[in-house]
Amino acid sequence: MGVFADVRESLRYLFADIIGEQDDSIPHLPAEFPEAVALVAGEAIHLLIEYQGTAYARLYVDRLRRFVGKPGVDEAMLLEIARLMAMRMSYEDAIRIAQLKLLELEAYPDTPRADDIRKLRLDEMVEALPAVVAEPVLDVLNWLGWVRKRVSIHFSTANRFSIRRLKIEAALKRWRRYSIRYSRERNWVERWLHMVDRALAKQPAAARAVVDTATMVQGHGDAYRHGLADWHAIIDELAKPTFEGTLQLPDLAGAIAEARSAAMPDPRQAALKRKIAEIRARGTSRGADAAAE
Repeated sequence: MGVFADVRESLRYLFADIIGEQDDSIPHLPAEFPEAVALVAGEAIHLLIEYQGTAYARLYVDRLRRFVGKPGVDEAMLLEIARLMAMRMSYEDAIRIAQLKLLELEAYPDTPRADDIRKLRLDEMVEALPAVVAEPVLDVLNWLGWVRKRVSIHFSTANRFSIRRLKIEAALKRWRRYSIRYSRERNWVERWLHMVDRALAKQPAAARAVVDTATMVQGHGDAYRHGLADWHAIIDELAKPTFEGTLQLPDLAGAIAEARSAAMPDPRQAALKRKIAEIRARGTSRGADAAAE
């Protein structure tokens, strides 16, 4: 029943941001939240309202509530889940970069306005648009072989025209939740939380290591893509089979740390794949030895 309950909860939260769209009330934190967690979560609520809206902030609170009082989750772990989930739910797309530049201008209006140039991939920019628009454009880019092409984008507050452009880009946040990237990020957060649930049930000593894997996925451009690919490799090849019982890794936390240390900014993942194969071989041999005994 535990696995089915986790899946049911995951599905509920996947659609919570759509179901609660019409409710603009600011979400309140339950009284059972520890004080330190409530401080972090309170800041996250304001961040996510600014980032996407009140329904999005409510989704954050609902997701976090799943772990309050859960066996194996102490205050330190809950605090880290709260912090990392806020980080991942405010992922850095072109819309967010524009928002941050405008906030910076508002906070420091008299500071010299340097030009901020970011290198973004074309697919990364297009995926921030509604899927109905993005999908045909991505098809064309793929046909041209330009999907991974990097372009330099200026996020500038140097003049009125630049500021106006930033405001237009920031206003696209209302369309963000219909985008390919939003759907992918929403699913990623749910899978991360589900893996934390599985760790708590199957190997509690590894739960904190699974929580901390969220730090692998950050930023934008190639660094983001590499981190995301590495995260999936570690989860799919080490954590998931361990939870399913098809791989014997008594020290999953150590295996995750070992694999993460081998991750390099390499799209081929050569070093990481070698390390994962080595860890899996050790785990398999342990399982075979235990069966022989």
